[in-house]
Amino acid sequence: MTTGNFWDTQVWSFVITITILLSAMMVANMLRRLIKPLRKMLIPSSVIGGFLLLLANFVYRRLSGGESMFSALTLESLTYHGLGLGFVAMSLRRMEKHGEQTAKSFDTGVAVVGGYLIQAVVGLAVGIALYYIMSGGFAAAGLLLPMGFGQGPGQAYNWGRTYENVFGFANGTSFGLTVAAMGFIAASVGGIIYLNVLRRKGRFSGKLGESRGDEDLTHENVLGKGEIPVSESMDKLTVQIALVFIAYIMAYLFMLGINAVINTGVLGDFGYNTVQPLVWGFNFLFGTLCALILKGILSFCRRKNIIHREYTNNFMQSRIAGFMFDVMVVASIAAIDLSAFTHVEFIVPLLLICVVGAGVTYAYLRYICPRVYPGYSDEAFLSLYGMLTGTASTGVILLREKDPGFETPAANNLVYQQPWAIVFGFPMLLMLSFAPKGMLQSFITLGVVAVLFAAMMVILLRKRIFRRKR
Repeated sequence: MTTGNFWDTQVWSFVITITILLSAMMVANMLRRLIKPLRKMLIPSSVIGGFLLLLANFVYRRLSGGESMFSALTLESLTYHGLGLGFVAMSLRRMEKHGEQTAKSFDTGVAVVGGYLIQAVVGLAVGIALYYIMSGGFAAAGLLLPMGFGQGPGQAYNWGRTYENVFGFANGTSFGLTVAAMGFIAASVGGIIYLNVLRRKGRFSGKLGESRGDEDLTHENVLGKGEIPVSESMDKLTVQIALVFIAYIMAYLFMLGINAVINTGVLGDFGYNTVQPLVWGFNFLFGTLCALILKGILSFCRRKNIIHREYTNNFMQSRIAGFMFDVMVVASIAAIDLSAFTHVEFIVPLLLICVVGAGVTYAYLRYICPRVYPGYSDEAFLSLYGMLTGTASTGVILLREKDPGFETPAANNLVYQQPWAIVFGFPMLLMLSFAPKGMLQSFITLGVVAVLFAAMMVILLRKRIFRRKR
């Protein structure tokens, strides 16, 4: 049996990579606090850290003759699993909803899916137009806009890599990750523009990027009623992490079962080219479902007095999710291959899709927020725009500028909308592996997502439409 030595680089490579990623975020956070203009840009520290590493890796490649600071597989794995583990941790939190919150959660889920769909429409339209203008290219590249902007770096990586490996989209992985990185910049620029508009109208008087006081970390908020002790034979944080990984492995086993069916060949090319990338691309979705199942099992055991304490803790699960998403973001940006930018067929579609996508997302939310969220339309816009161009954390960062105490329902809407977004967004997700098969399929997909977007608008504005008819 051959084993490595403890002083071998391979033994330490993962630890070194994680240390570099976390150190970059620490440096970025320090720079945000020291440099006022950088703080006012409202860009998360994980994003700034990712760009610092991207620049450092570019310099390192030049000095070392092309060798990278990181293992590409390690960065891509952290991006992929960070998304799934983060969603699992979010889903394991215990939440209570009331009737009014349920209604707004439904509307927010529909609004979020509407954002995905309008991004898919404009992204795919730009991709198809460029295919004819530039006499070639990858028309379905525009579908990476809702994945990068709406879903964030994890899904941008998943589908960019699928388009590259399965459908032959050259530099597809870097294209998807770059779209996600541009989304964070769009969130910052759009958020600042909107806050300055509010300032001119007298509805915002705060200072951008300034701290608004300490968080509410009372004993009840951190520990929770009826929960297991903080430190016993097994540390409470260890229990939380164990539950996250158990749910995630449940999802892995489920996906592995589907994969085994596909490998029998019973589904033919449809199984290999459509179902397989769809299943493994939505690890976060299966992780969410398995987390809900695990949470249901724990709840059942509690009701039957098989267990006598609550095992999940909202505060710790939120911190685990935050850590996973931060690592996902910094790793995804550091994984961008800058050599792809030497190709004009990469740069032109990327810039057009991102600029048009940011503008349309901004206009879409400016239209629906006053009509769907009367009383707190500004807060709703900031939270939704941040999420539909970056991640949920970006939405919270923008929201905190206008509503530092989370007094409006906007923050809760982001949390509770997820099940509805999954239900209404699933038809669009099915089209992701259909459009790249050819131009006809791309046109069909464009028509389908346009019709779905119209349906979401009717659902969102249903009260106004029925009121006009009466």
